[in-house]
Amino acid sequence: MDSKEAGTYWEGNAEAWTKLSRAGYDTYRDRLNTPAFFATLPSVAGLTGLDVGCGEGHNTRLLAKRGARVRAIDVSETFVQHALEAEQRNPLGIEYTVADACDLPFENGRFDFATAFMSLMDIPEPERAIAEVHRVLVPGGFLQFSICHPCFDTAHRVNLRNEEGMTYAIEVGNYFENTDGRIMEWLFSAAPAEAKEGLTPFRVPRFTRTLGQWLSMLLDVGFAIERIAEPRPSDKEVRRCPNMQDAQVVAYFLHVRVRKPSD
Repeated sequence: MDSKEAGTYWEGNAEAWTKLSRAGYDTYRDRLNTPAFFATLPSVAGLTGLDVGCGEGHNTRLLAKRGARVRAIDVSETFVQHALEAEQRNPLGIEYTVADACDLPFENGRFDFATAFMSLMDIPEPERAIAEVHRVLVPGGFLQFSICHPCFDTAHRVNLRNEEGMTYAIEVGNYFENTDGRIMEWLFSAAPAEAKEGLTPFRVPRFTRTLGQWLSMLLDVGFAIERIAEPRPSDKEVRRCPNMQDAQVVAYFLHVRVRKPSD
């Protein structure tokens, strides 16, 4: 599967994804992943940044509210249209472009920093996207991204629950198998049946790589690794949102910050 074909799946997901996420049903994003990401993000006030794989723009807007001048790209025209409409309703100075992360339409050294919220693992050739981000960053600029944790988002994965429905383990296997476009169908687990009524399940192509492969991609293009984090929800958050209890058992997400060395 190439980037163009993968993009057709995300175009097909865009309407339902935007509707459900804006209704508050992307709980792992809103209550765990995004807060943890911003807790470790360096100050971006006054900097020019690129958000890669912006979707409908939720996290892009949070970046802009931190004082950054933000450009954002996504392969899906529908996602970008929803992001543009949000910008029109509440202008934050964000510029959105439909573009392929593997072929960024920007000159060398254009940005002080880049972010990629849960997008790089959805790209068939993440090494090309990482190289492109490295190219468009200024010397000394950084990339911070989040992905599904490679050690637990494997080709074989089963959520093991006890009689009370509580997760006690995640069974993983085929860790070394590089999945290249296997389609998974699902909708946000927090969404009730009435919210899902009439919606087509997301069809998400999976591209799994090992942890070693991800780190090597970063090092091979010249990035220096600066920070690694694995967010875990607190007991308080799990009481507020019980469906996130499984994220206390294993790390569902991996956050990485790397920096382009200064000349």
